[in-house]
This record gives sequence, C-alpha cells and structure tokens, in this order.
Amino acid sequence: MTPTADVVLPCLDEAAALPWVIGRIPPGWRAIVVDNGSTDGSAELAATLGATVVREPRRGFGAACHAGLLAAEAEFVCFCDCDASLDPALLPDFVRRIADGEADLVLGRRRPTARGAFPAHARAGNLALTRMLRRRTGLRLRDLGPLRAARRTDLLGLDLRDRRSGYPLEAVVRAADAGWRVAERDVPYHPREGRSKVTGTWRGTWQAVADMRQVLAAPPVRATGVRAVEAGAR
Repeated sequence: MTPTADVVLPCLDEAAALPWVIGRIPPGWRAIVVDNGSTDGSAELAATLGATVVREPRRGFGAACHAGLLAAEAEFVCFCDCDASLDPALLPDFVRRIADGEADLVLGRRRPTARGAFPAHARAGNLALTRMLRRRTGLRLRDLGPLRAARRTDLLGLDLRDRRSGYPLEAVVRAADAGWRVAERDVPYHPREGRSKVTGTWRGTWQAVADMRQVLAAPPVRATGVRAVEAGAR
C-alpha cells in the first residue's frame, strides 16, 4: 500500500486549472495550494475545493515551493505545477519507489502530448541545464521537471536557499551533493491552462536559466539531517 503524501501546488492566477488539478490529487492525500499573489480568486477557489491554502507574499516560484514544504506534515512531499500540464494522479508511483527504497528523489521526465506543450525555447533551456548539471554533479538526467517527490525531513535537511526559478535545480544539486539516489520516470506533459509566467516567452525562459546557472556556479554545500546514500540516477 502506497503511503499518503502532501502535494505542494505553487499557484499564481491558476483559477482555470485548479478544479482539474485538485480533482486529480490521490484519495487521502492533501493538496497544499500556495498562493503567490493571485488576483483571479485562485486562493478562495482552492479552499472551496478542499485544499489547504498557504499564502506566500514574496513573489517567486521557489518562495512558493518552500512555503508549501514548510506547511507540509506528511512523511512524503510531492511538488506539481498548478496549471494542468502535469497530472498529480501519477505521484503515488513516485512515492512508492521512495518508500520501497529504490530512490530518494523521483523526478518526472516530461513527454509532450501535443504540439506546443513544451515550447522549443523551454526545451533548449532544459537541455542546456541538464548538460551543466551533469558536469557539476555527474547525474545523467534528461529533464528538470517540476513533478517530483521526496521525504519531507530529507528535503528540509537540504537547506534550500533559492526563492526564484533556481529552487527545483538547487534541490537536485544539493541532493546529488548529499549522495541521494535520483531517479526519473516518463510522464505526459499537456498544454497548460493560460500563459506561463516563466517559460511562456524566451525572455522568461532565459531569466530562469540565469537563475539556475547561479545555482550551478555555487560551491558545494554539505546538507544536514539527510541520509548519505549511493549517488547516481537510476
């Protein structure tokens, strides 16, 4: 039986997608919607749909993700975009692999289901970053997708500091430095609802890449409170 988990959903004006996303949260799991300054009623809608709503006034994807992590209480914590591009119903398999000792961090490798779901500039930025990540850590990942899962206490032990677009990459870099086993599994990637705040434009994409390059350029930091395990993607 797969353990239950908390699912962190960073949210900025995603009212159109919220009913589908929250409706796909696995039974018995808790949706934590972190409102990052929405003006379209996202926070209020999420509450009516049964989600726990956390408000994070500091703008930034990392700020929203970390606020959700701090609000989580379950042994396992998952992260998922709140724009209906990724299906949180796939997360039990991620958690099962961690609970069974197969991996310590599981990432979803995005496989687009339709033209335009994964724009060319976003794919190019992702490819550049995975190559830099390999040089920095040795991890042979093919994506740095936002659908992911790990143990809550281990994530807290990574002491993540980035509060912008570099947060997901920083988690992978510090996990690698700590010797975590990092695994990928393919997941369908659907066209999102509405316009992306980051990868919807070349400018937004390359600003995110710039944030992540700073993460990769930082010296290794020894994480605290995590288990040292054999490194390498599986």
